[in-house]
Amino acid sequence: MRLATLLIASLGSTTSLAAHDFWVQPLVFAAAPGVQVPITVFVGHGKDRQRWGVDIARVERFDDITVSSRQSRRAELHLDSGSFDAMLGFTKPGPHMLVLQSTHASSELPSIRFNDYATVEGLTPALQARAAAGLTDTPGREIYSRRTKTLIDIGAAGQHASFVTRPLGLTLEIVPGVNPYAANVGDKLPVQIFYEGKPLAGGFVKMTNLDFDAKPVETHLTDAAGRAVFNLPHQGKWQMNVIWTKALKGDPRADFDTTFSSLTFGFAPPAAR
Repeated sequence: MRLATLLIASLGSTTSLAAHDFWVQPLVFAAAPGVQVPITVFVGHGKDRQRWGVDIARVERFDDITVSSRQSRRAELHLDSGSFDAMLGFTKPGPHMLVLQSTHASSELPSIRFNDYATVEGLTPALQARAAAGLTDTPGREIYSRRTKTLIDIGAAGQHASFVTRPLGLTLEIVPGVNPYAANVGDKLPVQIFYEGKPLAGGFVKMTNLDFDAKPVETHLTDAAGRAVFNLPHQGKWQMNVIWTKALKGDPRADFDTTFSSLTFGFAPPAAR
């Protein structure tokens, strides 16, 4: 309870998290088969939101997953040019899950900023390891990588969607308990968080309205089974995200290996649906 209180109290008070939110956002989350959809990879939030804009070498995979296929679309990414990072067409009706995975990068923050960031994001392994080693007042060094999933509805909501509610084997992953596009108004959105293949207890999961993304609209800590339950919106564009870390021993690069994970989905305005 004390950790949850610290997390909520710290949200909005820290400036060290400006570049931590990371997601893939299509211009629209629903389209007819064959229609080209502009795709942008974003980092940051609020006034600090910007295109990721890194070298393509940072992208390990960018896959388009359906109930019956997995297609790499990495070659269609152009992160350093144009108005969007990709223009993708989808031929198969039903839900498509875009999955992006990055390579590792490194970060070092002054002690106050690192402790603030670790507290806000609920990174208890880092806080506990630093306290146990007497390193709370030293800079925080981490390597980090990113995992993001984006759910796009092509042609027919809710058809053949069983894969949407199953883990895809990412290091850190948000798995919805229902397909958001097949749920009814008033339904809840249960999620389960997996880290290295196991349910993650104590993960701090946030849901953010991407049109008003200065701070999340709902947050929960996962229970012992890695589960949390959110209100399910039926309008707007939404991002869920979670971060977790593990201590490294004898690694000259860093003291922690941190993974950032997000899930995005969205709905057309009511008049357009």
